[in-house]
Amino acid sequence: MTDKRHFNRLARVLHWAMAAAIFAMLFIGVSMTTSLTWRPALLDLHQPLGLAILLLVVVRLANRLRHGAPPLPAETPRWQALAALGSHWMLYGLMVLIPLLGWGMRSAGGWPVRMIKGWNVPPIAPVDPTLYALLRDAHGILAWLLFAVVIAHLSAALLHGWVYRDGVFSSMVRSR
Repeated sequence: MTDKRHFNRLARVLHWAMAAAIFAMLFIGVSMTTSLTWRPALLDLHQPLGLAILLLVVVRLANRLRHGAPPLPAETPRWQALAALGSHWMLYGLMVLIPLLGWGMRSAGGWPVRMIKGWNVPPIAPVDPTLYALLRDAHGILAWLLFAVVIAHLSAALLHGWVYRDGVFSSMVRSR
């Protein structure tokens, strides 16, 4: 930890960049299931953005493990501290699992995962319709779980920022 009251600059930049990417991914994912017309273009956005999130979360995890997080205010009830810790690690887990499931799902379906035109990443699962169906369900269920956890995380952040005004929200917004 560089400052005991704030996340370091890299953590803050990654947090907000990934927040924007995850919100985009959630809405792109939902839109892909409802629009056949836009599906190919949305899929072209969804795949590289998902892999970018996977790469960025690895950097973010390494930064978090190396520098830690600012402590919560001393008056924070134990249940809230445990909920915050659990939800943060759940978010990290989902940010790793969901892109991997999507990549595996595409691989099991026999489709390439295209980063840019002419460059595909290698498959990570054998072509298997049963595996594809399993991974597709898991990808969708975990995406909805991510949506719920993000909403809970956002709600808690706003509660700290607007009601408690205890410095928790500002620890991710500014350095001093």
